[in-house]
Amino acid sequence: MIKSFAAVALATVLAMPAFAEGETHYVAFHVDENDPQVMNMALNNVTNVTNYYESQGDTVIVELVAYGPGLNMFVPERSPVADRIAAMALAMENLSFAACGNTHRAMIAKAGQDVPLMEEAVIVPSGVVRLIELQEQDYAYVRP
Repeated sequence: MIKSFAAVALATVLAMPAFAEGETHYVAFHVDENDPQVMNMALNNVTNVTNYYESQGDTVIVELVAYGPGLNMFVPERSPVADRIAAMALAMENLSFAACGNTHRAMIAKAGQDVPLMEEAVIVPSGVVRLIELQEQDYAYVRP
């Protein structure tokens, strides 16, 4: 009787689905164009990737890096996606925004005055270098 109980218990355990912790994925998105379509596509991709992995029981850490003309997405007076960035930053703890310091300094020099960036964006020394660093940390790279 004990052997049959043990066999039934073992069979029950083996038939149960495994509930392992989900994986964590890392993705870097790159925007270097002052094009509302590209900016919106990047933000759509961020949302879609996050929703997909969360539906699989996984997590995803996302960093969107902007440099060159793409840095305009973080300039409040110029950004066609400022409201989306603000809303996404509040709703998505897995998302961060990196602004190229080289591009920002060039914008300031050209304007002859400060060019404030959205508070959601963190200035990094170089957008290109940041993308390299993220890829060296095994982030997948996406350029919409």
